[in-house]
Amino acid sequence: MNTNNEPASPQRRRLLQGLAAGLLTALLPAMNAIAAAFVPPPMLPATRSVYRVRGKAWVNGKRVDAHTRIRPNDTVKTATDSELVFVVGDHAMLLRGGSHLVIEPKEPGEIASLLIGGLRLLSGKLLSVSRNKGMRIETPTATIGIRGTGVYLEAGPDKTYFCNCYGEVDIVARNDAASRETVISAHHDRPIYIHRHGQPGQCIRDANRLPRPNHGDEELLLAEALVGRMPPFAE
Repeated sequence: MNTNNEPASPQRRRLLQGLAAGLLTALLPAMNAIAAAFVPPPMLPATRSVYRVRGKAWVNGKRVDAHTRIRPNDTVKTATDSELVFVVGDHAMLLRGGSHLVIEPKEPGEIASLLIGGLRLLSGKLLSVSRNKGMRIETPTATIGIRGTGVYLEAGPDKTYFCNCYGEVDIVARNDAASRETVISAHHDRPIYIHRHGQPGQCIRDANRLPRPNHGDEELLLAEALVGRMPPFAE
């Protein structure tokens, strides 16, 4: 389910050459050995949404397979210990097991467009990459304004773990408008927790920088490659 025959772009060919020569590790010392050895796939064709599904996943209650199309206005769920990697327009996502995601359109009522206005992660774990977008991600405890970034988050009822892997985001705690921050990151620079409860202005708290829970550079490389890009740290 994760193969296609489209030729690699010049940008991806340069990355492959760098990987073969061992240059990527030297240029990106923070990446681990798995990421350094990663060979990115070709860009996913516009006729497909699903790159990979492991275990069970559903879109609007229907079981996901290689031919499933995923669009704004859809609800995506994954079973425990499952994983779904997919693309909507030029936006790529990796949804881990036990997750519940609602994809909102750019314009209310819009059906045909693939432009995403927002993502509501009601529960679970999501890695998402986009560029030059004005959109938001909501969890039970946070509202996050996205300006074109790679992000990873884990949403629970009382706490959200959030890593701005690269780019710029605006974060507000949903239960406390005084808890708000703008986070600019080049490479996983400042992961945080956004809590449901806390003193006014103190619901956003630093998380331990290392280790990075449940995500890595190789997954960011994969997600960006599916939409014909590379992460800024690999360019």
